[in-house]
This record gives sequence, C-alpha cells and structure tokens, in this order.
Amino acid sequence: MYVAVLTPVMVSMAFKVQHITASPEAAASALGLVLGVGALFALIANPLVGRLSDRTTSGWGMRRPWIAGGAATGFVALALIGVADSVWLVLLGWCVTQTALNAVMAAANATLADQVPAERRGKVSGIVGITTPLGILGGTFLVNLIDGDLLRFTVPGALALALALLFAFSLKDRVLAEKPAERLTLQQFLGSFVFNPVEHPDFGWTWLTKFLIMFGYAGIAAYLPYYLTERFGLSEQEAISAILFAHIASMLAMAVSSPVGGIISDKLGKRRVPVAFAGLVMVAGLVLLAFAPNVGVVIVAQGVIGLGAGAFLSVDLALATQVLPNPDDTAKDLGVLNIANALPQSIAPAIAPAILALGNATPLGGYPLWYLFGALTALAGAVLVYRIKSVN
Repeated sequence: MYVAVLTPVMVSMAFKVQHITASPEAAASALGLVLGVGALFALIANPLVGRLSDRTTSGWGMRRPWIAGGAATGFVALALIGVADSVWLVLLGWCVTQTALNAVMAAANATLADQVPAERRGKVSGIVGITTPLGILGGTFLVNLIDGDLLRFTVPGALALALALLFAFSLKDRVLAEKPAERLTLQQFLGSFVFNPVEHPDFGWTWLTKFLIMFGYAGIAAYLPYYLTERFGLSEQEAISAILFAHIASMLAMAVSSPVGGIISDKLGKRRVPVAFAGLVMVAGLVLLAFAPNVGVVIVAQGVIGLGAGAFLSVDLALATQVLPNPDDTAKDLGVLNIANALPQSIAPAIAPAILALGNATPLGGYPLWYLFGALTALAGAVLVYRIKSVN
C-alpha cells in the first residue's frame, strides 16, 4: 500500500503540481495545500474506519472488505490525479486517495493485534516496517522508468491494488459473530478521534512520541524534489534519479535496522530504548541533510535517516499494541494512534512555507532551517518516550 500512498508524496505529486502551476512559488504553495488537506482526510479516515472495522459483521470478515474496497477506490482516485489539469482536481483526487488507502491501512494494521501474540509482535512489526522503504523504493524506481503523469500515479496504484487483494483474500480474517449491542452514535464517532490521556497516560506519551518523530520524517518527503532542483540545480529527471539513489540508501539501511531492531527488542523485552535510539539516529541524519554540500551527501544522509526510521518502525507498532486502552477497540485505538502519522503530513506542509521564508531571509537558507526544525522535533520524541512507564 505504501507504494501507492508514499510515491506521490515522495516524488510524483511535486512534479505533477509543478506541471500545472505557473511558477516555483505557486507550485510550493499548491503542493502544501494538496498534501496538507489530503493528510487531514487521512487523519479522519484511519480512526473512523478502524472503529467501523471493529464493528463489521460481514461474512467476509472484519478487515477484508475494507482492505479490498479501499484499495480499489484508491486506484481510481490516483488515476483521476494523473489526468487532472487543475490543482483543485488534484486536491479532490488526493483527498479520496488518502481516505481510501488509509482505510486499507487501518484494517490491515489491526490484523497484527488480531492474530499475533504479544511476545512476537516486535518481530512481525519489524517485518511490517520493511514495507515502508520497499514501497518508497519500488514506487520511485517505477517513476524513474516511466514518463507522464498518468502512469506515474496509476502504475504504483495498480501494484498496490494487486498486493492488497492478494493479502485480503489470503487472510484468515476474524468474523464477528454477533452485531454490536449498540449502534454507532455521533458521540462514539467523535470519540474515534480522541482518547483520555489522563486515564491512559502511556498511550498518550506513545502518541506524542510517534507524532514528534514522524514530523521529522515527514518534513523530508514532500520538499526533497524541490530541495534537489533549487539548491543543487538538478533537472526533473536528474532529481528523480537522485531520489531513487537516496531511497536505495534509505531502504538498505532500513532493511538492516528494521528486522534487527524488532528481534533485539523482543529478546531484551525492551521497547523504549530502540525508539529513543532511532530518534537520535534520525536527528543525526537530518542535521547532515541540512548542511549537505552536494547530492552525494544528501544520499548518505537519507541512509542515516533510514537507519533510524527502520529501528523506529520495527518497534513502534509493537509498543503501541502493548499500551492500547481497550482490547475490544483495537483498530479504533490504532487508528487514533495513526493520527500521529497523518497529522505531521498535514502540519508540515502548512508551516513549511513560513519556515522556508524565514530561513531564506538568513544566511542559513530555507531548507537547512526546515530540516533542522525536523531534527529538533525528532529529538523531543526520543526524549519523551521515557515518559512511558508500563512498557520497559
């Protein structure tokens, strides 16, 4: 699924918006609008579908209908973006895409808690963590091979659809035997987006840690194409090739740190230390990226960031499943936690223009200040993970 939802964020969307806007400044603003509003839809869809998935009584199972239906809808929406000739059509398509594909992820993530014992979740979470860099690398590789906006959106979307359907129909899904005693009310619907941090402080600190670390990670994605073209003078095709090599470096690092981090976490019985370590490694990578003198150092920095991200993703989901407030609302609570994934993707594009402008008014420059800001948030996340008390 990440090949469809992250390839646009990493590569395709920046160039699509650039093709239908009049200037680099207009493109940067439009990109922030599209990604920011789309992320808000992701923020809503994930916990809502998580709540609905927990209550689904279909004979197909609790999770399968959402996985299959969401993937198909997402493919159609990506095709709309590919043919769109205005920012508003791109925005519409991206909002539908984010809604549909986050429905898939909400249901798919819940299968970890449904079917994997707690003592093995670190290992499985590590395997799941590898799918993020694989999706990014696979999507960037495809975009590097093909030309034209339509194919750059639909080819990754078609691959994601095929894999989602394969997973959905091979899944031994839970079937909810009885309908929930109560109908889903408006109050319960609104409750899909909140939790009580006083009653469940460890869940609250887990949420905040994830938000801060993912903010640092999200800040790289959207603006890396513009960073490469504006700071280093690369052409569009040169930038796509550089991004491909950067993602290869990131994926290789994540391929090592993600499964190893999960296995070590399970063996030691610890979750907080790997998360803190991951955050600090990402801080180092972001600082290196901020002051990169050439494209080669950008690629190295992406590898360092990937090393930290892999370690984080390998333990993050396992940690989350051990601090859930209510085992009967697994998908809903994981959906609330996923807001910490989606919200940075909305906030980052919204505040990036102001930080870039501030940086451009100083000798430091816009993008170095932006990446240093991301490093600061990741550092805060690495520190605050130690506020979690119920998990070692």
